[in-house]
Amino acid sequence: MDVGSFYAVVPAGGSGTRLWPLSRRTSPKFLHPLAGGERSLLQATIDRLSHLADAEHTLVVTGARHAASVARQLPELAEDHIVIEPAPRDSAPAIGLAAALIARRDPEAVMGSFAADHRVTKTEAFIDAVLTAIDVARNGYLVTIGLTPTRPETGYGYIHQAEPLPGSGFTVAEFKEKPSLAVAEQYVASGDYLWNASMFVWQVRSVLAELERQSPALYAGVQRIAQAWDTSERDAVLADVWPSLPRISIDYAVMEGAATAGRVATVPADIGWNDVGDWDTLGEILPSDAAGNTIIGRGQVQLTDAHDCVVVPHDRLVALLGLRNVIVVDTPDAMLVADRSRAQDVKKIVDTLNSDSLR
Repeated sequence: MDVGSFYAVVPAGGSGTRLWPLSRRTSPKFLHPLAGGERSLLQATIDRLSHLADAEHTLVVTGARHAASVARQLPELAEDHIVIEPAPRDSAPAIGLAAALIARRDPEAVMGSFAADHRVTKTEAFIDAVLTAIDVARNGYLVTIGLTPTRPETGYGYIHQAEPLPGSGFTVAEFKEKPSLAVAEQYVASGDYLWNASMFVWQVRSVLAELERQSPALYAGVQRIAQAWDTSERDAVLADVWPSLPRISIDYAVMEGAATAGRVATVPADIGWNDVGDWDTLGEILPSDAAGNTIIGRGQVQLTDAHDCVVVPHDRLVALLGLRNVIVVDTPDAMLVADRSRAQDVKKIVDTLNSDSLR
């Protein structure tokens, strides 16, 4: 593959609710080393993509409150390769702007969009899947990498794959929202459905054409910003246009309608993927001791008759005695203690907090 024709785009946003109190609005999960090792989720994503796109062909789209941290973690990226959103508008404006900026540099480019906060353990399989997706995208399809389900999961959207394409990949019949358990079991049993992890590959001209067809106001807005990007008018135009853009995901703005029109393909893949959604999930995917306890970080932990716990120490000793299935997360200004079965409810705590610093 000609690496000069492929651009990697990493949307890096999030409100940091389900991994509180470590993850906050000002320091969401992609800035933390939650995949094992010393590298943050963001750094691990860039490391993975470096096999496909060098720093000159990589863009990170992030919010103003995260831009400085992103720049510190990714010193290899030039300043103008960190695209700063004035405010969150969901994924379609972010990805649409990145596509418009790339199209001005290289109208024939293929672009891939990969979230900053996912864990992938099978790097070679990931690279192979993206390379296949690039080939399919060059035939004009908007391509999503569909993940082979390992269980009936109600927390993910699904891709209904249809007819095989010549060479590799399948057309996509439709996208399905998060199903009930009974429906998820039917999906998995059929073998025709894949998890939707929002990993997309397409020619920039193809996605921009589809954006113009389905979301003309959004298309016009990102094009206006892109035209002013390398001029002294950038900040003024961005401040004027960005708040007017619709708050919508790329799935709703482009992919669902494009699938209905027969313009979406999928490449099935098994890449060891996880979206690192909550503390219980981290306890399942990260290494644990003989008693099933997972310790995240390098702080001091003393475990006595403790089993299947997730512990995140800070700079003081955390001791557990006689506990099972408990989450303990220690930070300088807040501590979480919760039953692992309630991990999804951590966001309820964040919703009730009055202090913005604690959120």
